Amino acid sequence: MSKVFHIMLMSFALISSAAHTQASAQDNTTKQELDDVKQQIVAEKQSLTKGSKAQQELQQKLRKDDLAIAANAQKINAIVEDKKHVEKKLSELTAQQAALNSKKQQQEQVLAEQIRSAYYAGHHDYLKLLLNQQDPNQVNRNLTYYQYLNDARIESIDDYKSVIKALLDVEQEQRQQAEKLSKLIAEQQQQKQALQGNRQQRAATLKQINSGILSSKQRLNKLEEEEKSLIQAIARLQAMQEQAWELNGLSKLKNKLQWPVQGRITHAYGKRKQGYLRWKGVLMRAPAGQSVYTIHNGTVLFADWLKGYGLVVVIDHGEGYMSLYGHNQTLLKNVGDRVEIGEPIALVGQSGGQNQAGLYFEIRHKGKPVNPKHWCK
Repeated sequence: MSKVFHIMLMSFALISSAAHTQASAQDNTTKQELDDVKQQIVAEKQSLTKGSKAQQELQQKLRKDDLAIAANAQKINAIVEDKKHVEKKLSELTAQQAALNSKKQQQEQVLAEQIRSAYYAGHHDYLKLLLNQQDPNQVNRNLTYYQYLNDARIESIDDYKSVIKALLDVEQEQRQQAEKLSKLIAEQQQQKQALQGNRQQRAATLKQINSGILSSKQRLNKLEEEEKSLIQAIARLQAMQEQAWELNGLSKLKNKLQWPVQGRITHAYGKRKQGYLRWKGVLMRAPAGQSVYTIHNGTVLFADWLKGYGLVVVIDHGEGYMSLYGHNQTLLKNVGDRVEIGEPIALVGQSGGQNQAGLYFEIRHKGKPVNPKHWCK
């Protein structure tokens, strides 16, 4: 019996030892797995931090690309205006040249007629005129007449010289204006090439940004950040609002205002944007470079690049009303500028990360967005 008990005791000890060894091995495995998970978490956090930093750097690069495009577009716009002035000046000079040529021909005819008349009347020989006269009174009359004709010829010759000089001046200015126009055309071509290069660079940057946004949650987070930055900017602008030069707001102008651009609304106010987010304004498709017009009189409160919205103009209309114009190619107004209804304030673009050209447009009252369709017809 004792021998059987001893065998059982040894078996139990062996089983216990095996169980303890197995448990120890399982514990080591679990600990190793836990350490692996912790390392993965640390690596994931580092990756997220690195990714977030990379996204921030890309956003800064996008801002730089958008501003470069804006600068070139603004130069092109200024060159276009200069070309209009030069072409108008050339047109005026051409008309002036035609008028001077006509006057020159008339004066040449007058001078020719005077010379012929003097020749046929014998006034070409002044000494003969004096010697052939017997009556002193007749001599005096003839001398007076001759002097009159001579003065008339001198006056005509002086006028002719003046016209010739004016014509030469006009022709010289024409050459100068033509050279200026040629330089403007060459400069415009250079700026267009630079603009194309900026757009290609911007497209590459945008591709990098989009490739880093993989999940819908990440896209939602991005939109939340962009909307948060816009709300903060609007709040700052609302605090800065000053009612000046008879800014009476938009309350009496419902369904009376024109849209800032002619284009199709692709995203309407209040529609779902991403997740629980909804559009606070409208997105209107329009060709790049098309003028953006202010919907009413006001003062420019903001004119700068804003994350997610690109180059933005915000205008104070008084009584707590503001209008916002985003994704512009370039801005034509600065902070503090006064603008009249229908005045160009920007050019349509795709700044802020847009894949297509268009305008993002909002109307806000006391900081809260309202439906633009209630104001614009």
